[in-house]
Amino acid sequence: MSIENERVAGEKRRVREDGDEIGWDGRSLQEMLRETEALTEETGRYRGLERLEMKEESRFEYERLYSRLRGALVSARETALHVSASPIVREIGELCFQIYTPEGDSIAVSTGIIVHVHTGSLAIKWMIEQDYEHDRGIEPGDIFCNNDNDLGNVHTTDVHTIVPIFHDGELVAWADGVTHEIDIGGMSAGHTSPVHTRRFEDGIYATCEKVGKDDERFQDWKVRGERSTRTPQYWDLDEKCRIAGCHMIREAVHDIIDDVGAETFKQFTREAVEEGRQTMESRVQERLFPGTYQSTSFAAMPFEEEGWKPEQQRDHLIHLPVEMEVETDGTMSVDMEGASPQGDHSFNAAEGSMTGGLWVSMTQCLLHDGKVNDGSHIALDTNFPEGSITNPDDPQLSFHAPWGTIMPTFQSVWQNVSQGFFSRGFREEVVTGYSETSDTLQGGGTLMESMAQLIPDEVGDYYPIGPFDLSCQGLGASAVRDGLDWGYAMWNPESDMGDIEEWELTQWGTQYLSRQVKTDSAGHGKYRGGSGWEGVMTFMGNDEASLLKTAQPDVTFSVAGMSGGYPGSTKYAVRAHDTDLQARARQEEPYPVGDTPPGTFEEDIDGDIVRTERGTYFPKQFDNYDLVHFQMGGGPGWGDPLDRPVEKVVEDVEDQIFSPGTVEDVYGVVGEFDEDTLDFEIDEDATDEARERIRERRDAESMTYDEFFDQERQRVAEADVSDQVATMYEEVFDISEAFAEEFEAFWGTKGGLG
Repeated sequence: MSIENERVAGEKRRVREDGDEIGWDGRSLQEMLRETEALTEETGRYRGLERLEMKEESRFEYERLYSRLRGALVSARETALHVSASPIVREIGELCFQIYTPEGDSIAVSTGIIVHVHTGSLAIKWMIEQDYEHDRGIEPGDIFCNNDNDLGNVHTTDVHTIVPIFHDGELVAWADGVTHEIDIGGMSAGHTSPVHTRRFEDGIYATCEKVGKDDERFQDWKVRGERSTRTPQYWDLDEKCRIAGCHMIREAVHDIIDDVGAETFKQFTREAVEEGRQTMESRVQERLFPGTYQSTSFAAMPFEEEGWKPEQQRDHLIHLPVEMEVETDGTMSVDMEGASPQGDHSFNAAEGSMTGGLWVSMTQCLLHDGKVNDGSHIALDTNFPEGSITNPDDPQLSFHAPWGTIMPTFQSVWQNVSQGFFSRGFREEVVTGYSETSDTLQGGGTLMESMAQLIPDEVGDYYPIGPFDLSCQGLGASAVRDGLDWGYAMWNPESDMGDIEEWELTQWGTQYLSRQVKTDSAGHGKYRGGSGWEGVMTFMGNDEASLLKTAQPDVTFSVAGMSGGYPGSTKYAVRAHDTDLQARARQEEPYPVGDTPPGTFEEDIDGDIVRTERGTYFPKQFDNYDLVHFQMGGGPGWGDPLDRPVEKVVEDVEDQIFSPGTVEDVYGVVGEFDEDTLDFEIDEDATDEARERIRERRDAESMTYDEFFDQERQRVAEADVSDQVATMYEEVFDISEAFAEEFEAFWGTKGGLG
């Protein structure tokens, strides 16, 4: 038995012998939680702290403690990920570790999927409110698990392991580790499925469940994972990864307490949370101009043809308005009154998911130094209306793919914050948005016997499909430079696409045929958005394989660009079944490596080609030598494309970011492009003429604001909108009287549309 194991066993004996409450100074956890919430509510400061005494009087010791604690979290992450065999965790780093106060307030977070700053907090508070302390029991060596979105999670395939940390008979902190699972045994294979409508289809739910004691998992819990997921080997190793990381954090906390004493550690944790609140307010005061900022995002679910159930067979359009108030004292609010209602789909996002999206966004644009914790949460008011898609009140709905709501929503948050930056003069901090992480290929297959014999027996012949190279999208432009090409994911700013061979090693029945630049995917502007990329995959050695694809933005943009910039391209789908790929390979004939320009995929393959404007499709069967095309999007642009220097446009064409035809239509730049050398020679006279024609067309077609408003008001009065738009507003009016009144006041209409 190690020194740490002996210490935990001793702590357990101490807790049982004392029989006292496990909170500080003989109080229960519920008493501590109620006191903390009351003091914070009453004063607006965490637990009413008026001064950060330790930070002010022993600054070096305070900062050393913070660095030591956060270093322990980062070290736990970097070490524990090697325990996992899941490529999502090991290659992409889809894991994160957090530490919380006894009441469940986040003190510090590691690198990784920092979207979980607050989600573990909600789960711990829920356990305290349910009195786990006296009912289920909380003891040293216990292990809890949660992936229930309604209680504190982002989506169901994010799985938390939560471990209590004790010292001298008191619970001094909680360690929380979370990993993103490739499969949890839902109705459809995958990690973010658009197919599900109800909770009962999502797979395993662990609802703040006690899954182990004495640092060991319960046998029945392990058996449940083995028999309930399609990829039990990943489930098991990822859980061991989370437990190992939590135990490393626990040992680090014990070492810190041994060095500085329990009272110093307790004082530090309180002040760290309050410092997080103060830091948030000071950053807002420094970086954002006070005022009201509004923006609206949209998300499409074109499921009328794809839906499996009658209730999901409709083309949805989701309304996601965001209003932000920035006050002079540094406080801020986010209000989503007017969001679409919850529904029979998997895009439902629990309140914890939305706050997770908020923190991963704020961490990137305001709180860069890593000192992000629940103090930031206290400094910001949120309103995610109950019953809306951003805060469902029906826990029986599916929560498998809330990123379908989160990602477009925070495009608007980023644009609101960027307006605040710009108003303060921080042009370089502006971000127009990002491409959302799709086309997400998900599914799995079964290998032919001859192929399966090459795979270790304990793994079996089933393989999952879930490449996370989707984590390299185009980032939007700023107000001083172009966006980042194929290198960004909003939910984990440290992720990358990983080695292609890593995905092929686990997706045994698939082979990549290509990855290349997706020309014309970037949003146009004086500063263009980052470009996306595209790929083609085929199937080999399978008995059977099934695949779905989710796309965002799908048939409509989530947001536009800023200050005249354009959005990135929307997504679409193309695949080929019953192909002649095998014969082409033998005869060394060309095969598809992309679809640029769209429609060229079919030139190098014969078969049953399926091409749709919709980017999303539900699970389809694929045979060997079938092909699937997928694309990653580009970010929005900033400013008028005519203000982009011609030499930059030339670079865009030669780098295949834009095609010659596109730059002539949008930028008025004309020239000759040599496809062999990739040289683009400008025709200066033709360019001058083309730009002049664009300006003349703008003069002829433009109108004043008043003319435009009157035109649009007439359309609203006549309900001159698509059926999907009309239904979207009617559903919002039904659940939000406030938004209906605001809509009518703005447009000067009665009864909404028409």
